[in-house]
Amino acid sequence: MNKVSRLQSRLRSFGFAWNGLVTAFKSQSNLQIHAVAALVVLGLGYYVSLNAIEWCMVLVCIALVTSAELINTAIETYIDYKSPEHHAEIGKAKDIAAAAVWVCALFAAIVGSIVFIPKLFPHEIQP
Repeated sequence: MNKVSRLQSRLRSFGFAWNGLVTAFKSQSNLQIHAVAALVVLGLGYYVSLNAIEWCMVLVCIALVTSAELINTAIETYIDYKSPEHHAEIGKAKDIAAAAVWVCALFAAIVGSIVFIPKLFPHEIQP
């Protein structure tokens, strides 16, 4: 494969990824909720003037929750396609994938609290 073909292949793969992201955002209400929450957090971060480390923490949390939700969506979509009827074991797999998103969101909320509470309520935190 020559260099041009490899570059075209890479560009196509980015296009497929973009299509997947758009499809997931259009069809998954949980992902839409996460996106709105992320925008609120980004705006709040700008408002309270996060430093570079705090921005990195917030951005990693946003990426982690979004990625977990996308993986969960992919797992559920595949399972629903392969086995549209209900099976207890398949239900367990879907619940576990959803739990992964929940764990990521929980820890993102904890990180958000650590980052934002002292900035939003500085006088209440000091001894």
